[in-house]
Amino acid sequence: MSKREYLRKKREQMIEEKGIIYLDNVSKTYSSGSPALNGVTLSIMRGEFVFIVGDSGSGKSTLIKLLLRELTASGGSVYVMGNDLAKLRHRKIPRFRRNLGVVFQDFRLLKDRNVYENVAFAQRIVETPTKEIRRNVPAILATVGLAGKYKAKTTQLSGGEQQRVALARALVNNPSILLADEPTGNLDPKNSWEIMKLLEEINEGGTTVVVVTHNREIVNAMHKRVITMKKGVIVNDEEEGEYIDED
Repeated sequence: MSKREYLRKKREQMIEEKGIIYLDNVSKTYSSGSPALNGVTLSIMRGEFVFIVGDSGSGKSTLIKLLLRELTASGGSVYVMGNDLAKLRHRKIPRFRRNLGVVFQDFRLLKDRNVYENVAFAQRIVETPTKEIRRNVPAILATVGLAGKYKAKTTQLSGGEQQRVALARALVNNPSILLADEPTGNLDPKNSWEIMKLLEEINEGGTTVVVVTHNREIVNAMHKRVITMKKGVIVNDEEEGEYIDED
């Protein structure tokens, strides 16, 4: 390892001591002039399970986009896995995102491909050898309870099954962080609980899990850390917290 590479690694380790996700006085203002985030400071440690809650317009989606480096902050600093995202060169963003798994409310599956190919797609993007793909995809599908569905088209699946495919795709590259943006928003209560149970099991395996949700029942029942946002600021941050209505 070169001295430059050693110093870079050392610097990333020092930053990550503050959190695998660390925001330092972060603001984000859109071109309209309205602030989406205003002076947010936040630390999430490796291995945590965190809910982020709040009304529409509270800044939750902006926060997720900053963590994915889809947006850059207007002020302050955003660090993920030791990386200062403001200094992350464009060509290095794909490599950075390999360590992030993302699940959305609307699944975002490839409708013209079967379950196996949807999950394998995530491996092919990072140029995983075919031999490993053939081993990894069935293993992760078994983990999410879809071992027998690998040949099915995604359009033939229920909403709960589609979200499991999306979860398998997010996890197949063994990410350090899983970001779930309203993962139960389109699911019935039974499937919602099954997805949350999977997320909890994934977290118990060491993955840091951050869930943005409006689901009050799930948040109150799971007794995880709950960060509440309102109008671009954090108004409450509580271990084993509950869903709080901020007037």
